Amino acid sequence: MAESTSIFFSIFIIFSGAALVATLALFTRQPLLIAYIFLGALLGPFGFGLVTQQEILSEISEIGIIFLLFLIGLDMQPSNLFNTLKNATTATVVSSFLFACIGFGITKLFGFGTAESMVVGLTMMFSSTIIGIKLLPTTVLHHKHTGELMVGILLVQDIIAILVLLALGNVTNPDSSGLSIVISLASLPFLILISWLFVKFVLLFLLQKFDRFQEYIFLLAIGWCLGVAELASVLGLSQEVGAFIAGVSIASSPISYYIASALKPLRDFFLILFFFTVGAGINLELMSEILLPGALLAVVFLTIKPITYRLLLERLSESKKLAWDVGFRLGQNSEFSILIAYIALASGLIGEQASLLIQLTAIITFAISSYVVVLNFPNPIAIKDHLRRD
Repeated sequence: MAESTSIFFSIFIIFSGAALVATLALFTRQPLLIAYIFLGALLGPFGFGLVTQQEILSEISEIGIIFLLFLIGLDMQPSNLFNTLKNATTATVVSSFLFACIGFGITKLFGFGTAESMVVGLTMMFSSTIIGIKLLPTTVLHHKHTGELMVGILLVQDIIAILVLLALGNVTNPDSSGLSIVISLASLPFLILISWLFVKFVLLFLLQKFDRFQEYIFLLAIGWCLGVAELASVLGLSQEVGAFIAGVSIASSPISYYIASALKPLRDFFLILFFFTVGAGINLELMSEILLPGALLAVVFLTIKPITYRLLLERLSESKKLAWDVGFRLGQNSEFSILIAYIALASGLIGEQASLLIQLTAIITFAISSYVVVLNFPNPIAIKDHLRRD
């Protein structure tokens, strides 16, 4: 009974605190992700120690990542995917390779090991889907070339992130071998085929027949997401990969828009827990040791990402104005960076200092990049009236 009470108190203190810091964040134009991470650091074991069920909450919060990838998959309409990715793939692949090399080099200079430096370099490749899309006006997101290009770049990055997660899942598995990795990779098209066949002959029939029952659609969507995620785990893939495939497999269905809207509150519930546990895991005593490399990484990538995207996109016949716009909007690190750090630390691939370095860099870039966009480009929460676009 005591444990249940402790979990209840933890949930109470997290969401009451999250409501308070979210209010302050909105008034001060801060990204909500930073507010949740800050709350975790404040109330977690290295802060005031009010939340003691960190491991349990961490396991629960991973469900939020699964739903996040499921919803990302739902947005990847197969009919439009090819054209969108064709225009963005070159710039994304080239920039990702460059960012990974720079991140590896800087981390190596500060004395980190090769494996840790490689993981840090990988986390520097990505930009935040949440911040990038949240700060893009809806009209631009759905009807303008800028929105199409940004979504294309983020989608390619998401695919690369999925591959990184797949690789980490095999590399960090103590029972993995070259053969097991090959088997896992071979099981990927099998999972895609099974998902496509089940959707085509079973799931779409059920969705169309009972589309009047919203509760049923909601339950079916959750069951499908978690079911494919678990099947992926059985096949040696990560649950995140399975959730992503589950989303893509039904993205072409008209009801996918309803499913995406219905699941967003549930996703947000778990994501709040995830980012809180990320903050709760930040050892404030070690923060001073990685403050310099974290600040340097943040400054370098806040500078190099806009310049890189500007040069690459302009070479692909995009206008200079659009290239700068997209570059600055993608100038931060990603929530995927934090997820990769979280998984790599839990599996022992990197140490606590390297994990903190990734998290600190992401937090700094979240904050500064958001300010740059809010103060200089059209966005829904702009302080200046002429920049405010819904």
